[in-house]
Amino acid sequence: MFPSRPASRTAVGRAAAVAVALLLSGCGDSGGLVSAGATPTASGPTRLWPGEPPASSPPYEYGEAQRGVVKGIKAPGNDIHKVDPVAVVRAEIAAQPYAYSDPQAPYHGTTRRMADCRKRSGDRGECPVLKAYYRDLTGDGRDDMVLGFRLLPVNQTAIRMYTFQQDKLVQVLTSDSGVTAVELVGRSIIIRSPAGLVGYEYRTQWTWDKDQLSMLLTRDEILRVAGSHAPSRSAPP
Repeated sequence: MFPSRPASRTAVGRAAAVAVALLLSGCGDSGGLVSAGATPTASGPTRLWPGEPPASSPPYEYGEAQRGVVKGIKAPGNDIHKVDPVAVVRAEIAAQPYAYSDPQAPYHGTTRRMADCRKRSGDRGECPVLKAYYRDLTGDGRDDMVLGFRLLPVNQTAIRMYTFQQDKLVQVLTSDSGVTAVELVGRSIIIRSPAGLVGYEYRTQWTWDKDQLSMLLTRDEILRVAGSHAPSRSAPP
């Protein structure tokens, strides 16, 4: 092999000139680099009132864990499919007379309508208990039960979720509100409710928490309803 000869200064200069010419000629091509303009200055979060001491307790209950054993309800092999939804609602009514049975109970209409649930035919009149749905929301390989029933006469819906824990039927979700839709997404329950703003809705998402052994409120938001035409803020009332 022969030793390589160093390139002459003339050859190097000629190659550099060709490279520059190629770069300049490519600036007008569709694949060339185009400036996106000035980059906006990054702005981090600004903490307001940093000198104020932090709160030591929440101002109100905000989707915290709610658990309660449903007394008197059993099922062979802890199979939640064999639990009677009507019996579960009756158990709640019996355990909370201040809400369902007392003279000033806000949901006294629900108690009166429970008589329609005794009918064996397909037409159960005005029974307030809705169809139960089953899905493994806790991730233990066994179905859980999501149950709804009407809160009368306030025209709201009670959303409940039940699962078996240590051979006991446990209520792990409690939500009472006006409801426009309820969805099961993965291992979460999404509840949609009407908002006070025209064209918007409240949407809450409840997800199983293995540490609290309960469904926790993991998202709470107000969203524009698809296809709605809410009035502009600048429009007169």
